[in-house]
Amino acid sequence: MIRDAELIQIVEAALNEAARKSGGWLACRLGCTECCMGPFPITPLDAERLREGLRDLKSRDPERANRVRERARASADRLRREFPEDTVARVLAADEAAQEEPCPALDPKTGACDLYAARPITCRTFGPAVRFGSEPEEQVLGVCELCYRGATNEQIALCQVEIDPEPEIQLLEELERTTGARADTLVAFALTEAS
Repeated sequence: MIRDAELIQIVEAALNEAARKSGGWLACRLGCTECCMGPFPITPLDAERLREGLRDLKSRDPERANRVRERARASADRLRREFPEDTVARVLAADEAAQEEPCPALDPKTGACDLYAARPITCRTFGPAVRFGSEPEEQVLGVCELCYRGATNEQIALCQVEIDPEPEIQLLEELERTTGARADTLVAFALTEAS
C-alpha cells in the first residue's frame, strides 16, 4: 500500500513536469495568493497532513505555529457565524461563500504558506494544466486564471500532465477503514482540530 509521502512524491513529479512544459505560462510564485482566498474542500487525508504539518511547525517554530492556529480559529469562528449549522456543507454550497476569507496557513505579511510542505493536494495541483485520470471525459482541473494568459487551448493541452487518482483513493479508503474519517472539511476546521 502506498503511503502519503509516496503520493506526494508522485504529485510533485507530475507538477515538476507540468512546470517544465509550461515554462513562462505559469504565474505561480511566492506572494501570489490568488488561490489562497476563499474556502475549498479538503480530504481527510489532506486534513491529517495539515495537522501533522502544524505539529511539526510547533516543534520548530512555536510562535509561527501559534499564529497559524489563531488564524484558523478566527476563520472557523467567522465561518460558523456566517454559516451556522452544517457549516462545511453550507460554505461549499454557497456561490460566493467567504471568497475573501484567506487560508489560515497563509502568512498575511509574507504571502507565503506557513504549512507549504503539508499543503493539500488541491493546493499542490492548482495552477498548471493537470488532469486526474486518463478518461477522455475527464477535464483539465485547477488551471489558474492567472496562468496561461494568451495561450490557446492547444498550447495549454501541450502543457498538461496526468495524475492517476488511484493512489489517493486507496489512501482515503484506508484512512476511512482505520479512523472512520470520510467527510471533506475546510483548512480552518482541520487546523483547529490539531493537537
